[in-house]
Amino acid sequence: MLQKRNTYDSKKKHLNKVKSFLKDMASKKFQEETTLFRSLLGDTPKIRVLEYLLEGRELDHSIQDIAEGAGINRVTLFRMWDEIKKCGIVAHTRNIGNAKLYKLNVNHPNVKILTDLFDKTINAGLKEKMLVSTR
Repeated sequence: MLQKRNTYDSKKKHLNKVKSFLKDMASKKFQEETTLFRSLLGDTPKIRVLEYLLEGRELDHSIQDIAEGAGINRVTLFRMWDEIKKCGIVAHTRNIGNAKLYKLNVNHPNVKILTDLFDKTINAGLKEKMLVSTR
């Protein structure tokens, strides 16, 4: 029984390391890769946050997750967070322990415009890549 528990713990630790590695790689790719959305609107911390929230609009995120996912420092996010909340583009969804989770407020009129722009930009980028790959 103890041997099964040790095997389980070992596999769990390995899985956590793999998840952490993949998360780091995705964040680094996001930081290095210039997306069509950012090339149109500028590569600023606020645009990166918006892009991250638009990509994960169905999910709620902690401040830490948003900062990591957007590829910016947490302090940078905290400096602009009050302004983002006051605009009404994010909504507090729930608390998990001490962490507050937020989600893009998809009912906000400006978010609807941004979502439409983001989706059209992504679709245009995909169509362009498909055309290039078929040549």
